[in-house]
Amino acid sequence: MIALVPAAVVQSPLPRNAWDMVATATITTKVILAVLLVFSLASWILIIWKWVQFRRTRALQGEFLSHVAKAQHLDEAYTAVVALPDSPYLRVFRHGMNFFSGLRPHAENPGGGLSAAQVETLRLVLEKEQVGERDALAHGLPWLAIIATVSPLLGLMGTVVGVMDAFVGISVQGTANITAVAPGIAEALITTVMGLAVAIPAVIGYNHFASRLGLFAGELQGFANEFIGALAREGKI
Repeated sequence: MIALVPAAVVQSPLPRNAWDMVATATITTKVILAVLLVFSLASWILIIWKWVQFRRTRALQGEFLSHVAKAQHLDEAYTAVVALPDSPYLRVFRHGMNFFSGLRPHAENPGGGLSAAQVETLRLVLEKEQVGERDALAHGLPWLAIIATVSPLLGLMGTVVGVMDAFVGISVQGTANITAVAPGIAEALITTVMGLAVAIPAVIGYNHFASRLGLFAGELQGFANEFIGALAREGKI
């Protein structure tokens, strides 16, 4: 007679490492892992891009401020920095000088200074320019926040789905021994690990760049205030 092998004994080889678990994972797990991989690539591209952008902004800021510090008057400073590479500080300074030059012919003060309303208008114009520069430098940071928030949740969803599949497999096989349960649970936890691996660098990058953005905005506002103060010191307002 031919011996019959019980159906519960015939099973696929057990995975030996994480790669084996990914290769033998369900389609749902593979889709979630693929999405997390895309998120990881996107977050690292954003992190490298913002790092280069902030570093370049800091270098241009130092070069600009060094030229301004050597000048005795604003007109001299404008002549010294006009040929420098474009930067947020240069754009704010140039915009302020151009707007001030446009106000001068309409000054109400016989001595040539600006009225209180014109000074307030100049301040508002500089604030608007500062907000624009801050928003431009913040471009891309919301996506880092989204990736940092969504990735762990997506990994958790993959784990829940994987655990559900593992319990379904247990009910089909009719056994709950460790050999039957462990592979399914281990496969389910892969998405959680991947979600955390994607989220942690994104969180660190977002918090770091958000801190630097706040510092940049404060320094730019301080420069705008110093610009108005220099106008007052030179008797132009």
